[in-house]
Amino acid sequence: MMANFGQDALFSILSHLVFIGLSFWALQAIRLDQLLKANRIVQARLLFILLSIAIGSAVSNFFLDYFMWSRQLPLLFQ
Repeated sequence: MMANFGQDALFSILSHLVFIGLSFWALQAIRLDQLLKANRIVQARLLFILLSIAIGSAVSNFFLDYFMWSRQLPLLFQ
């Protein structure tokens, strides 16, 4: 039982890291430099990181919820 919690925790951590990385990679396609003030490099990088975390966490939570629900669905038919 406890090993299952550990596996779920590891899966959740890896899922969040993968989706945060994917969102950071996807945000590289957007040219935010045109929207930001000049010479604000640190703020622009921080904004990219925060947007990546927000988007990646939201997508990962959706994926993890969907995965959990699909594992619980067979319990409906017992």
